[in-house]
Amino acid sequence: MQELASRKPHPGGLVAGALALALALVLGGCGSATSSSSTGLDSSGITTAADAGEVVVKSATARPNEDGGSSVFGGQETRLTWEGTVNVDSGITEVTLALPDDATFDGSTTRVTVLDGLKRVNIDSTTSTSGNTITIKFAEAIPSGSLLRLEVTNMKFPTKGGSYSVTGTYVTGTGEKAELDASPKIKITELTTTQAIVNWLDGQAWVSAWNSVPFLNMFFKPQLLVTSFPSLFSGWILCLIIILVAFPFGILLGLVFAFMRISKHRWVRAIAAIYVNLLRGTPLFLQIYIAFFGLPMVGINMDNNILGIIVVAINSSAYQAEIYRAGIQSIPKGQYEAATSLGMTYRQTMTSIILPQTVRRVLPTVTSDFITSYKDTSLLSSVGVMELMMFSKNLTTVSGNITPYIAAAIYYLIITLPLIKVVGIIEKRLSADENGEGPRPKDDDMETEDEFEAPAADEKAKPSAFQALTAPFRAHTLSDGGVEDAI
Repeated sequence: MQELASRKPHPGGLVAGALALALALVLGGCGSATSSSSTGLDSSGITTAADAGEVVVKSATARPNEDGGSSVFGGQETRLTWEGTVNVDSGITEVTLALPDDATFDGSTTRVTVLDGLKRVNIDSTTSTSGNTITIKFAEAIPSGSLLRLEVTNMKFPTKGGSYSVTGTYVTGTGEKAELDASPKIKITELTTTQAIVNWLDGQAWVSAWNSVPFLNMFFKPQLLVTSFPSLFSGWILCLIIILVAFPFGILLGLVFAFMRISKHRWVRAIAAIYVNLLRGTPLFLQIYIAFFGLPMVGINMDNNILGIIVVAINSSAYQAEIYRAGIQSIPKGQYEAATSLGMTYRQTMTSIILPQTVRRVLPTVTSDFITSYKDTSLLSSVGVMELMMFSKNLTTVSGNITPYIAAAIYYLIITLPLIKVVGIIEKRLSADENGEGPRPKDDDMETEDEFEAPAADEKAKPSAFQALTAPFRAHTLSDGGVEDAI
């Protein structure tokens, strides 16, 4: 040990050690320079996330700007909400958001919210816009770990619509600049004609004055009325399909029970009476609930629309059975006796004599029942059938306004008012025919007594059941000089 301690270092060894140390320092500097260059500025002057830290984009959403709807229209003012988490040690002092060229932030206002955990941090900021970009500068750096929320109101997305991501940049507390990751895409709808009309209404002074009245604004808001019509159209079509399919079945079923009501057999009349009285004596709402919730409990499952058609048809048949029964019994018994004396069967009497007159007499009442059944389809909305009133209910829930129900009422009136008018014209014509006020053949068309020649017995065409039933609605020309009815 003493020998080692007293040994002196060799001069050559000191030189070799110094050279090794210098070489290590040189190589270490090169490595450091290489590392710096890998995390330094890129060709655009923006640092990478490894050098500047990272801002994690959480979400980007747009508030719907469709009146009574959930769509976001391009070219129309809306609110953009962007959120990101700051994971930069030095914090960030500036954020720039960017959208495609056709978008604009001009004229917008920005609200900045910074949350450090559950604590809100108040940081002053200034905003500047330039077309499709907006820059927010903070008075002090937003600390790492904070949640940053930017709410930009009155900005506009591109008019042509599409799916767009929010991009941009941020500046760290040390002055380094880095790119933001692209946000989840936001779906933008191209501006429709309907929405263009709404935009025009928004700029009208008389519309503002109209909407300033609470009652008018709640029930007759012009903008919401315009947007409700296309939104309700599919529900209206389903409503028409239900009634146009259900009512003919109701007519056939009603005729069956009408004949059962006037049957000679007591037990047949009893069955028909129970059917008619139960359906007429209970609310359609209850019948719908029994069908939609009771039948599945006994293993009977079917499509809601088909089940709705069945319920409406059955309910309508009970009312029509009484309408036809009363119409048939209103025909004088002498006509039955006359038909029997001519050798006509019961079926021939009904189809050629009784039913044509019955149709004439019950037409107004049947039309009223059609209108009632058409409106009663609205009750199907209570069990989830997506008909007219169900769409109106959904729009009212979204908009908080009653106007969609007014739009639905207009859809109902589109059918009922013309139908009432047509039936009135038919009633007037039938009444004129019964009173002898109908059209008469012209003198030029009438054959003289000498020219008249009675048709042979084998030339007389026997009318079909369809011709007999539709006879009250057709004009008749007399080919026999008025001796026999053309029917």
